[in-house]
Amino acid sequence: MKKVFERPRSLRNVPTHYCAGCGHSLAHRLICEVIDELGIREDTIAVCPVGCAVIAYEYWDFDCSEAAHGRTPCVATGIKRVHPDKIVFSYQGDGDLAAIGTAEIIHTANRGENITVIFINNGVYGMTNGQMAPTTLIGQRTSTTPQGRDVLRDGYPLKITELLAQLPGSRYVERVSVDTPSNVIKAKAAIKKAFRNQIEKKGFSLVEVLSPCPTYWGLSPKDACLRISGEMVKDFPLGVIKDA
Repeated sequence: MKKVFERPRSLRNVPTHYCAGCGHSLAHRLICEVIDELGIREDTIAVCPVGCAVIAYEYWDFDCSEAAHGRTPCVATGIKRVHPDKIVFSYQGDGDLAAIGTAEIIHTANRGENITVIFINNGVYGMTNGQMAPTTLIGQRTSTTPQGRDVLRDGYPLKITELLAQLPGSRYVERVSVDTPSNVIKAKAAIKKAFRNQIEKKGFSLVEVLSPCPTYWGLSPKDACLRISGEMVKDFPLGVIKDA
């Protein structure tokens, strides 16, 4: 019988700590599938963030490092410069990348570092009980905005991917989602392209992944996915933002 589904070699067979319906699990799997298909498992080094994905290294069966909050691009830059032939990527949530790590990601992209960044955007700080993040939508209720995000008080959602795309050092920037099977396929293609760019030494690539957070959105996993297509993509439209 033909085998049509199996666990990627790069993904460990261990219990997950993620909540039911969380997009991190899907993103982790897609990364592992891409690494297996590109045959780069022995040459890949990941830099894990602070946030819900802080123990991503427990799931990935390749070399990983850890970084202080927001400093993931700096650590990835150092590793890449010491080991230019390794495939180095950082994995960051919206709190890690778009809040405390804003300066680091901007300067890393502007320098055109030949690394790959996977940016998970679920619009809240998941690890610390769902506070407002830079990417929280206007009107969205969080534990620190119980009446909803107010522009006059809290400002606008930060579209950091569009911001990074303007920098001359960024080569490839795309926003994808994991809310539907077809979008999952597109997300995998984007992640693979970002890794290929690094292999071909084309420079800085970033893939933003719109990811459901059923627990702190107060929704079922199914409704959380529907919220992405019904609400998130209006502020964070999907597609290639830059492919230089």
